[in-house]
Amino acid sequence: MQVRTALLALFAFLFAATASYAQPTHPNSPHDTVKTKNITITYGRPSKKGRDIYGALVPYGKVYRLGADENTTITFDKDATFGGKPIKAGTYAMFAIPTETKWTIILNSNHKQWGAYDYEKNKDKDVLQVDVPVTKLSNTVEQFTIKPTPTEIGIEWDKTRAVIPVKS
Repeated sequence: MQVRTALLALFAFLFAATASYAQPTHPNSPHDTVKTKNITITYGRPSKKGRDIYGALVPYGKVYRLGADENTTITFDKDATFGGKPIKAGTYAMFAIPTETKWTIILNSNHKQWGAYDYEKNKDKDVLQVDVPVTKLSNTVEQFTIKPTPTEIGIEWDKTRAVIPVKS
């Protein structure tokens, strides 16, 4: 009987430990929704908190979810151009592969992924990739920020800024 009780306790512990890696029911970072006339972006806004960001917390050459918690989503109310390439109206997950000099921005049709953890399983759903240059900022941006305008989407955090041209 003691072995059975121990096995049940072990099973309960392992289940609880595994469940803690599942998608959280509440975000750890504040979230924001920003809009232009025909584009809506929803994303988590982590803070720098004294950490090294690009090349450290966010490794170069790896897929990044562009924010925190759930992946960033971008919705186009009508057909548009994104980074000079045509994109159909709809909602997409937005990822980046950062390097020191450019980012590859990815739009993926599976917009219900959690972060970038399942990106490799869903990369066949990429609908667009575009390379954009990055610039170094003179001032530090403490909280990850996405700033859309009618002609571009600016992404800023730490001392890095990437800009994606858009037309909607």
